Amino acid sequence: MSNGTGGSPEHRPATGGGAHRPPRTLRPALTALRAAPLAACITALTALVAIVALMALGGAAASAAPADDDLVKVFVVPDPAQSGGQPATLRSIAAATLGDASRAGEILGLNQGQAQKDGGALNSADDPLHPGWILRLPQDASGPDVQLARDTGSQNSVSTAPSSGPSSAPGTGRSAAFTFPLAAAVALLGAILLALITAGIVGRRKVRAAYAVVARAVRRLGEPIRRRRRLTARRATGRRFATDAESVRRAYGILGEFGPGGRRPERGVHALRVDASGVTVWLTASDSADAPWTNIDSTRWRRPATAPGWLNPGEATGTTPQYAQPSPYPQPSQSAQSSIAEPCLVRAGTDAEDEPVFVDLSRLDGVLSVAGDQAVARDVVRNLLAEIARTRPDTPVTVLRGADGAPPLDVPAPLRQLPRVEAPAPVAPGAEHTTVRAGAVRRPVRGLVVMAGAPGEREAAELAALCGPGGAGWTGLVCGEADGAHWRWHTDAEGHVDIPVLDVRLTVPA
Repeated sequence: MSNGTGGSPEHRPATGGGAHRPPRTLRPALTALRAAPLAACITALTALVAIVALMALGGAAASAAPADDDLVKVFVVPDPAQSGGQPATLRSIAAATLGDASRAGEILGLNQGQAQKDGGALNSADDPLHPGWILRLPQDASGPDVQLARDTGSQNSVSTAPSSGPSSAPGTGRSAAFTFPLAAAVALLGAILLALITAGIVGRRKVRAAYAVVARAVRRLGEPIRRRRRLTARRATGRRFATDAESVRRAYGILGEFGPGGRRPERGVHALRVDASGVTVWLTASDSADAPWTNIDSTRWRRPATAPGWLNPGEATGTTPQYAQPSPYPQPSQSAQSSIAEPCLVRAGTDAEDEPVFVDLSRLDGVLSVAGDQAVARDVVRNLLAEIARTRPDTPVTVLRGADGAPPLDVPAPLRQLPRVEAPAPVAPGAEHTTVRAGAVRRPVRGLVVMAGAPGEREAAELAALCGPGGAGWTGLVCGEADGAHWRWHTDAEGHVDIPVLDVRLTVPA
């Protein structure tokens, strides 16, 4: 580890009261151990548990198998009813197990005087053999009647083994009793579980990467369908806007409630939303509304449709403003001298509930910059032009080209497209003006400057002369980034536009 100055590491001797550092030869191993991933540690632990399990199994098998020194060969005297009625004798047993009846004396010598389970004992060759007696046999005995038994060392020193049976081979018959201890079973199960966990940890990244690849492929395959579906819905919204005059009538009727009256000045409605259940307006944070309006947040107010004064379909209202015919070449002083400018409501799009949201362009006071996805940005400006063409036909429009060479936008027929307008010389601020413009000044939309594409230095100067402070008083709509824009909206490829000043996201008509 460097000391931060670029020099060699600083080594300090360990003091008596401090922690001792490990020897230099062990440091690489300790570093590797600290850096070892979790999967490697679990793998090593799995191997260790597996070894312990195998050792436990081996020990269990060894302890379960009886030792050869403890096993003897025996013959269990059968019931005559099970052996054809002939009682067993020492000579018949010797003939069947040793192959020689004359070796009966050897069997007598091994069992003479040994107490049996019924209390009897074999004392001579003439004594009858009782069913169930266990007689020792010489070690070379073999045959189907030879069994293995354990020498218990008690008075009845021979007992049959729990799993005793016929010998498996002549002369070396064995019968193994195998048990599976609980500790070995738990160790083996733990090894299996750890192996599964290790496989899951090791393969998790690969599975996740494979899933991400498949998910991206599925999204790419389905994206054209989703794009067509979104475009179809946006086009349906555009057709609805073209035929829905009722919502526009209601929106303008609401504005009458916020006009000047008595000693109260006009309250600026920057945007509003009209639906079947009521209306929502966006006011300046310093403004407020009287009952039946209720405050939603710092700028939004809501009035339900059940409140008095709600406009029902078909009702007439005298609050809808009468538009004055704008002059193609307005002077800045005309807007400044007007105490109440005419509103210009346009539906910028629909919200998450598919309800239109109106924006008052008369409060733009300069340039609207629509950046982001260029195709959707052009849809935004096209929709604004269509909205103005429906409510303010014959509004003059001039089209400027951007510096990036984007194709110009088509102007709707009801609007009056003008050739290139010569921008007037900037007007120096008078006594009534300040060098720093604070809030936006409301002024009527007397003319539009439309620019398809981001402006360059020359185009930006032309926009400032036509739409900026002290300019000709026009309203600018730019498809792209424009420095000095008063409003900035941002679009995405999904067909949405974000309006930060309202804190809303809308779906753009197409």
